[in-house]
Amino acid sequence: MADDSIDEAETEEEQADALAFLSNELNRFEEGKESAHPIWRALRDVFNRYDMSIQPFYDQLQGQAMDYKFEQPCTMKEVEEYSYYVAGSVGLMLLPIIATEHHKKLREPALSLGVAMQLTNILRDIGEDYKKINRIYLPVELMNKLNYSKDDLAEGTINSAFITLWESIALLAEQRYLDFSNALHLFDKDSQFPVALSSRVYAGILDAVRQNQYDCFTKRNKTSFIKKMLILREVKSKF
Repeated sequence: MADDSIDEAETEEEQADALAFLSNELNRFEEGKESAHPIWRALRDVFNRYDMSIQPFYDQLQGQAMDYKFEQPCTMKEVEEYSYYVAGSVGLMLLPIIATEHHKKLREPALSLGVAMQLTNILRDIGEDYKKINRIYLPVELMNKLNYSKDDLAEGTINSAFITLWESIALLAEQRYLDFSNALHLFDKDSQFPVALSSRVYAGILDAVRQNQYDCFTKRNKTSFIKKMLILREVKSKF
C-alpha cells in the first residue's frame, strides 16, 4: 500500500502527501479509530488474531520516506539501516504470523532475512538503478576505499575493485541469510518450508551474478529454473 502510494505519486510533494495520509491512517488505526476501508478492516482482523506490533508499520513508512528523499549512503551501516526500514520492517510485520510461539525470540533472524533480501536487490540492480533512476546504493566510503568511482559505475566497469566492492556486500548478505537459517526451526512448522525456500531462491541471485562474471549492468540476474528445482528438492527433503 505504501509502495503503491509512492509509485502513483508523480512529484515529491505528492509523495509526501501520500505518506502523510498513510501515516495519519495508521495513527487512527493505532487509536482504534481506523477507516472502513477493506485494507484497514483486514489489518484489524490480523491484529485481533496475532500478537502484532504496530512499530514495523511505522518503520515501513519511514523507509518509503527515505526512498523518495534518497541520497547515496555514506557508510555500510547506512545501507543496512535503509535496508531495515524498506525490507526488514516487512519481516517484523510477518513474524508474529509465521512464528506464533517464538516471535519475540526471532526479531533478529527475521530482520536479518529482510535486510539480506534488500542487499541482494541492491547487488542485482546496480546498473538498472543507476541508468533508470540515477541512484547508487553502494556506500560512498567503500567506493572511495576501493577507488571505484561514479564514472566507473556509469560506464559499467567490472574490474577487481568492483568485484571486491560487490563481494564485500554480498558477504554481509550471505551472513544474514545464514543467521536466519540457523533460527528456522523456531518458526511455525507450516511456515518453515515456504520461508526456507523463498530465502534460498533469493540468495541464489548472488550466485547468478557471480556466474555471469559480476555483470549486473547489462544482465538481469536471477536464480535459474534448474537451480530453483534443485533448491526445491533440497529444501523439500528436510521437511
